[in-house]
Amino acid sequence: MINDIKKDGESRMQKSIEALEGAFGKLRTGRAHPGVLASVMVSYYGSDTPLNQVASINVEDSRTLLVQPFDRSMVQAVDKAIREADLGLNPMTADVIRVPMPALTEETRRDMQKIARHDAEQARVSVRNIRRDMLGDIKDLLKEKEISEDDECRAADDIQKMTDKFIAAIDSRLEKKEAELMEV
Repeated sequence: MINDIKKDGESRMQKSIEALEGAFGKLRTGRAHPGVLASVMVSYYGSDTPLNQVASINVEDSRTLLVQPFDRSMVQAVDKAIREADLGLNPMTADVIRVPMPALTEETRRDMQKIARHDAEQARVSVRNIRRDMLGDIKDLLKEKEISEDDECRAADDIQKMTDKFIAAIDSRLEKKEAELMEV
């Protein structure tokens, strides 16, 4: 029973870290990265479709993304979707779409750092909430006399160690992302 609670909690904490990495992937740095365009939705024959399902996205050089729609008639729709995505990007269109990444100003870098810190704090809160739920489940087992107080104490220690491990992982990812954002 306790092991099931721990396994479930650990998988939920891992999902919090994966969500954080997804949020960090959307943050624009000075370098070209296909994840920047992950949230762009294209009107594809009347329905909104993610950009990566209607086009291939490649890194042409360190500051340019190359977007090649699978259907040549979609070039204008893809160009329009990138412009309207409010990412601060201005694509150049020919047969393919080149998306130059503008250099970030110091102020923009600071704003991106604030966003990264906020996302990391949300992930920490999520991990702590999962810890609270796990401890509540353990206390319920104790009330129902399914486990002893010693088992509860050991489980609480294990859960705290697991929480500390995941929060340390979040902090290390935040440090890495902040350094990447400040890199000129």
